[in-house]
Amino acid sequence: MTTARANQGKIPATVITGFLGAGKTTMIRNLLQNADGKRIALIINEFGDLGVDGDVLKGCGAEACSEDDIIELTNGCICCTVADDFIPTMTKLLERENRPDHIIIETSGLALPQPLIAAFNWPDIRSEVTVDGVVTVVDSAAVAAGRFADDHDKVDALRVEDDNLDHESPIEELFEDQLTAADLIVLNKTDLIDASGLKAVRDEVASRTNRKPTMIEAKNGEVAAAILLGLGVGTESDIANRKSHHEMEHEAGEEHSHDEFDSFVVELGAIADPAGFIDRLKGVISEHDVLRLKGFADVPGKPMRLLIQAVGARIDQYYDRAWAAGEKRGTRLVVIGLHDMDEAAVRAAITALA
Repeated sequence: MTTARANQGKIPATVITGFLGAGKTTMIRNLLQNADGKRIALIINEFGDLGVDGDVLKGCGAEACSEDDIIELTNGCICCTVADDFIPTMTKLLERENRPDHIIIETSGLALPQPLIAAFNWPDIRSEVTVDGVVTVVDSAAVAAGRFADDHDKVDALRVEDDNLDHESPIEELFEDQLTAADLIVLNKTDLIDASGLKAVRDEVASRTNRKPTMIEAKNGEVAAAILLGLGVGTESDIANRKSHHEMEHEAGEEHSHDEFDSFVVELGAIADPAGFIDRLKGVISEHDVLRLKGFADVPGKPMRLLIQAVGARIDQYYDRAWAAGEKRGTRLVVIGLHDMDEAAVRAAITALA
């Protein structure tokens, strides 16, 4: 029996993964607004204490996915909380009287996709749901700038001098694991690079995985629902062929940890000069090597919230929705960086900008 026939009657689920700031939430927002009548349930694994991604998607006004259909898991990386969070969430979702037509799961930028995909083989889930496909979103501009290649050059040079050195950046491993798990790779933000840069990105991404999933190009996360949904792969049945660095290290007796990354929330008052604030924020991000920053700002006189999302020193901003009646206005930003980031210094620097 083929995988497609075996999975007939099951609810399809799409896992969307990708490194920090690749554009997953923007792509999902576009998808929900163009879902062609499908009723979609959305599970979001936020990183940090502020559910920014869920709040952005709840404000998109898409009929395909009501607020009741958006579930946030904020207790940590989904790959480490499968039994405690994901399995019970899926069970409750399947017990609903009006089941969704499709389930979309957005992992955090730090999650390993493989443990999540494997969870679909749990008996209570396998009989009801199948992984339609795993979509990995890539920040093409970041890759073109060598975001994931610099350490390899340094390591290769050092290995010539020291035969005992065998080290790879955890960031590179996460990037490769997400590519290895993919059924479809979306090269996002291609409008930020030229043709030669795009070719270099394609070559770089292809070199990071032995598997050869389909690659497509996108800008602003604009990918048709017909492309993202309906892949019909049944990825849970192929998980043994998509082992992560973590799984291979675990087989060798090593332990996995996400201690390389930290996050914290900075809360501020109203931002009277948003353009100046964001311009100065770029300097703080660059000086302190902040990997990712996202959140909302309260701009006096504006009825809508200003959404702020930064990847490195590149910052996107737009007014996403009106402040709700009775909602407390304010500025709240999630800062994500490596574990040795000086939180006190970053917090003080951002606070001084307001």
